[in-house]
Parts: sequence; structure tokens; C-alpha cells
Amino acid sequence: MSLGDEHGFGDSARADDEYYDGGRTRTRLPDRPGDPYGGARRGSRSSSRGLITVVAVVVLLIGAIAFANRGGGDGGPAASDGAGDKPKAAATAATGRKPVTTKTAGIPSGFPHDEQGAQSAAANYAVALGSTGMFDKTSRHSLLNLLYTPEAAAKLQGPMDQAYSTGFLAKMGLDANGKAPSGSTFVSRVTPLGTTVQQYGDSAARIAVWYVGLIGMSGEGSTDPVTASWKTWTFDLQWAGNDWKIVADSQKDGPAPVPGDDRAATSDEISKAIEEYGGFTYAR
Repeated sequence: MSLGDEHGFGDSARADDEYYDGGRTRTRLPDRPGDPYGGARRGSRSSSRGLITVVAVVVLLIGAIAFANRGGGDGGPAASDGAGDKPKAAATAATGRKPVTTKTAGIPSGFPHDEQGAQSAAANYAVALGSTGMFDKTSRHSLLNLLYTPEAAAKLQGPMDQAYSTGFLAKMGLDANGKAPSGSTFVSRVTPLGTTVQQYGDSAARIAVWYVGLIGMSGEGSTDPVTASWKTWTFDLQWAGNDWKIVADSQKDGPAPVPGDDRAATSDEISKAIEEYGGFTYAR
């Protein structure tokens, strides 16, 4: 786990730089008054979107006709191609079992001893380690002891405490206990977009989690507004104590999509969204 990573720390004390490096956004310069996003828009954007819409409608119509006429004109079932009765899922399709129903200290636990269980564990662990709980010393120690093997947790506790120093918390707008000032909402949230198995064995697995993270302070006068970053978090897991535990982890930037033309929300809108929309329990 790299100390410089936005939603997790580990190898070197570079937490300050990575939080801000991961949270930088592009500045768009207007090319005409009254349009703050004009400088980033292409002149042919509207016509391009119209063309895309027309093409999409045509493709959907062709697909609907093909679906209605499948299996010949007698209305019977489609002929088998010999590959089996179940259709193959696309690489980007959601797959897997329902989320686990057990929790330990509020964190999903008791994951299956198989590849899908390892993926589900990694996704849920990313959510927990990217939460605001990591900014409070007591809850941080609890998370380390719960999610990591005892050996890994013991090695990480000291470096983690140094990374989440009083000075670092102050730069994030938090007090020494990781609390936001009155009237402000501190945001730190990880949302997994997908997982992949890089290695798997009966006792160990390496799982990569692609996620989008939110970090920053929402409130009047905030100098660190909530920003989004895209990263990949890789976990080396070990089967221990009838569950998957983290042995080591690391992060890298991206892959990140091209920023859209969405209007940036106000601090009040962000605060309200964080309060109204809860997180998820993830399963593969």
C-alpha cells in the first residue's frame, strides 16, 4: 500500500502530494462571455450528438428486427450453435453472486473461498480503506486489524499514523481527530467500477480494483473542493481465518475517461448528495 496513494497509504510518506495530484482538474478557459465551459467545447458537438443519436436509433431498430425474427420465420426457438444453452456474457457485463450478508464492525466479511469471493472482498476492502474512517486514528487501527493479516497490520500501523499526521489532516481542513469544521462536510469515498483476477490460488490471490474516488471538503470557504480521481488498486490477498485478508496493496493512476461537460455542483449540492446517497456492498 503506497503512502502516496489517494485513498490508501503504505510505502513512503508522500500523502500530501498524491491527494492533490490525484485531485487536480483541468481549467477550462471561456472563449466567449457567459459560457465558462466554452473554451473546451467543440463547435460541431451538437451536430455530432445528433448524428450519434440517429445512428443509435437505427442500430436499435435493426437489433429489434433481428430479435423478432430469430430462429426463422416460424416463431420457434433459435437454433443452437453447439456452444451451449447459456449465452456468453460480454467482458463488461456484471457477473457473480449476491453480496455477502455477514458483517464485522460494519464491514462485509465471510467471503467465499473462490475467485469471486476474492474479487468481492477486494472491492469491499477498497471501499472501507477509501472512507473517512481512515482519517480517525481509532477507526483506522480497527480497519487495519480487520482487513489485513496480523503481520501486515502490525507493520502498517506506524507508517499509517505518520501519514495521517496532524499537519496532513490540517491541509485537508480537518482537526487533529480527523473531524471537519462545523458547517462543512469532509468527503472521502471510493466507488469500484470493476475487478479483475491477476493471480489466483487456493491460499492466495491478486485482485485489481478499478475505481473512481471522491476527496475534499464541501462547505463555504473551502480551499480544497471535492474532486474525482480514477485509479486502480491492486490487493494481494491471503486466505486466513476463514476469510480473505490483505497482505499487501498498491495503487496506480487511471485508466481515466475524458472529462465531460457536466456542470460542477455547488458545495451544498455535494453535501446533500453525500448525506442522501449511501455506499454499496459489492459482489462480483
